Parts: sequence; C-alpha cells; structure tokens
Amino acid sequence: MFTELMNEHFFEWKKLIDFRHARVLKAKNTLDELDVAFVEGAIASDIQAEKLKEIRSKSKKLIAIGSCAVTGFPSAQRNLFPPEMKAEIQHILDQFHHAEKIRRLDEIVPVDAIVPGCPMDTDKFLKLLNQLLIEFDITPITSPLTTNG
Repeated sequence: MFTELMNEHFFEWKKLIDFRHARVLKAKNTLDELDVAFVEGAIASDIQAEKLKEIRSKSKKLIAIGSCAVTGFPSAQRNLFPPEMKAEIQHILDQFHHAEKIRRLDEIVPVDAIVPGCPMDTDKFLKLLNQLLIEFDITPITSPLTTNG
C-alpha cells in the first residue's frame, strides 16, 4: 500500500520528507537519526527484534504499520498452534532462525502511533502523516493529504 501511495504522492512528499531508509526507493539506505520510523510487520526472529531496537533507538517516533505490526496477526497464528503442529514446522523455524513466538512491535519497543489494517488503512496513514508533518513544523502541501490527492 505504501508503494501505491508513493505512486500518487512521491513528487509532493519529496519536497517535504527526507527518506533515509526506504528499500522501495533506493538500494543504498542510511539508518541514522530519524524523526519518524514507519515499521511494517510482526517480529519473527531475534535478529528482527534487534533491528527493531536499533531503529527505535535512532527514531524520535516509531509508527507500527499494518495488522501484523499492531496485533501480531495474522502472522502470529503459529503462536496458537497445538504442540503437534509446532513440532511439524520446527525444522522450518530452525532453518530461518525464527523465535518461538511471533511478536507485535509494542512487545519489544515503545510504539508512538499505529496504522491498523491488512493491508494498512491508507486514509489513516495519510491522516497520521499530516499530523506528524505538522508536529515537526512542516506544512503539508495539500491539506489534508488523502488517497484522492
């Protein structure tokens, strides 16, 4: 959904936002001081948890994007598997170094705001983005941003 929003708003946003780490935009990314970090997805491994902690430590605000980041589900369905089903998939978990449990972001780091939905609710994302721009003393070009431009 973010890529679709970028298709609609990129030229407007590039005047307002310094995209520091966005693999959808560039191959070489910088993870240093961030005003806002948008993180999508649940945390399935200790490596991902450490990366999330690093992102949080470098961000003034961290926003959880999508149902998996906000609630853990649907990714966290395996947390509810009965023991025999967990045993069946254990080799996969081991192969990919997955943790015993899938976790939502706020189980690991403080989260400042959320954008729910699977996929994320784009109108709520745009409303939150406007609020953040104003909070950081940046005047949105279009007020308020919407999915209709």
